[in-house]
Amino acid sequence: MGRNIGKTALVTGGSRGIGRAIALRLAADGARVGVHYAANETAAKETVTAIEAAGGSAFHFGTELGVPGDADALWEAFDEHADGLDILVNNAGVAGPGTIHDVSEAAYDKIFAVNAKAPFFVIQKGLDRLRDGGRIVNVSSGVTKVAFPGMTAYAASKGAVEVLTLTLAQTLGERGITVNAVSPGTIETDIHPWMADPDAKAHAAAFSVFNRVGQPDDVADVVAFLASPDARWITGQNIDASGGSGLGI
Repeated sequence: MGRNIGKTALVTGGSRGIGRAIALRLAADGARVGVHYAANETAAKETVTAIEAAGGSAFHFGTELGVPGDADALWEAFDEHADGLDILVNNAGVAGPGTIHDVSEAAYDKIFAVNAKAPFFVIQKGLDRLRDGGRIVNVSSGVTKVAFPGMTAYAASKGAVEVLTLTLAQTLGERGITVNAVSPGTIETDIHPWMADPDAKAHAAAFSVFNRVGQPDDVADVVAFLASPDARWITGQNIDASGGSGLGI
């Protein structure tokens, strides 16, 4: 498609699931993609190999998020491979099931450290690398739209990401940088092994008006649009990519 030829992109948590699909799609659009991973180097290498086999360009590097100094470590590793950035996709995140009664302080801190604090400082530390006219896309979640008591801390962390998105769109507009969020619904990836149960999968599918669970490409295509020149006049928005989940609630 070539909409991002000559651009450099970074996808945090880009080795698996939604992140992998985003990395593949951005590479197909011509960007050179940095595939960040936290622990699974094998998966990151496989993603880079898939990109290169399709004629694209990519590199991988690993750093842990949600720990002190994580943003500095991430950019130090990134700088070994690239000089500057055009597209930043904050996709990395951790789930955290549990009602208000069940979530421990340690679990809460971990969820917010990875899902909310890390993107904040990754963006802050990356602004001197992000070129004017660049794109920031933050991956949020459909759980911010309706009440999911079993995902209380996770939903709250993603709500923080959405407010950050809105604020940064105002702050960075003078540089021509767009900042948007994408909110997936239930997506069929390897982090949801429960979908191997047909009944559980059918239950999840019923939330969507299309009566199916989402696929990583369903989200990646939306992210790719927001990362492209076609989305130059869109900023401060949270795009629902949930297949109309919960519309009748």
